[in-house]
Amino acid sequence: MTAQEPNKRGRRKTAIGIVTSDRMNKTRRVEIPRLVRHPKYNKYLRRRTVCYVHDENNESHVGDTVEIMETRPLSKLKHWRLVRIVSRAAGPIAEEADLAASPASLT
Repeated sequence: MTAQEPNKRGRRKTAIGIVTSDRMNKTRRVEIPRLVRHPKYNKYLRRRTVCYVHDENNESHVGDTVEIMETRPLSKLKHWRLVRIVSRAAGPIAEEADLAASPASLT
């Protein structure tokens, strides 16, 4: 491939969404929210896109904001993979992980 020739694979789509399910092993359900304007009433409607994402190390959990990237089909529904965790969810699961990391704070 020369410097003048464009990349044959093209640019892969990336998106940022929120993990809504982590019950499957190495798979996450991610919702990508968007606003759509109604054609007649011109009000904005909330819509969402649901993607099934491959998470190799089971790093993400419910409520996390993640960046995902399009990839080859990995299963019937999975066509995305986890790139990075943008922010962790605040909640009981996150607090338990913090307590487990620093047991000296309990005394």
